[in-house]
Amino acid sequence: MTKEERQNTILDYLLKSGSVQVSDLAITLAVSSVTIRKDLTELEKEGKLYRSHGRAILINPFTNNRSVNEKEKYYAEEKNLIGMEAARLITSNDSIVLASGTTIHAFARCINPIGKLTVVSASLQATETLAMMNDVDIIQLGGVVRHSSLSVVGKYSEDILMGCSFSKLYLGVDGIDFDFGISTTDLREAELNRQMMLTAQKTIVLADSSKFGRRGFAKIANLEDIDMIITDSNVSPSIVKRLEELGIELIIAETKHLPAVGTVR
Repeated sequence: MTKEERQNTILDYLLKSGSVQVSDLAITLAVSSVTIRKDLTELEKEGKLYRSHGRAILINPFTNNRSVNEKEKYYAEEKNLIGMEAARLITSNDSIVLASGTTIHAFARCINPIGKLTVVSASLQATETLAMMNDVDIIQLGGVVRHSSLSVVGKYSEDILMGCSFSKLYLGVDGIDFDFGISTTDLREAELNRQMMLTAQKTIVLADSSKFGRRGFAKIANLEDIDMIITDSNVSPSIVKRLEELGIELIIAETKHLPAVGTVR
């Protein structure tokens, strides 16, 4: 096997599994660990994988704090489908709390409640969208505005939440990692998200499949602390299996899915 063939085999393996140990690659490809490390170093320089603690990962697991305008361009269809599934969970005369992020904004655009809906929101974009709906009572949290996410953080937001109770928290995240948990790129946002989790009967994470295997700077909570994840159909079977083992309810938004008649869209 040539070096090119070996490196292509490594990439094919990563596409299927997401990550792999150096020692396992050495055994599978019948070469030394030194050879595998050289291959991984070359592939990393080419931007095809990321090396971390004796293993190779298909993507860099550390997320950057990009602006919402940039994030809106990525996985737009998947986010819309996730938003449609999330909206189907809203019941008549419900009370919900929204965190921030582009997937939360996509979700807000899908909401069409029957009866009154009370929403407390950290997202300025979601508030602007929902403020146009007559059947939605929208409360915008106060505090410091994060320009990159167009959302608020800080003590003022946390103080308002202390006197509230919600059926569901819809939470957007920057990373979902089985070891690190769910995370974001901002410490203040992570703290606000934790306060939101305390006020809600159920925590629902809205995240496209690219968020799995990634970590933000600030941890929000362990995976065991959330109740449900809604993601797109590109999520790998191995991730689905691990989530099932953890007892986390998973909803996969299929590409051709229509909202239920008479509920929400």
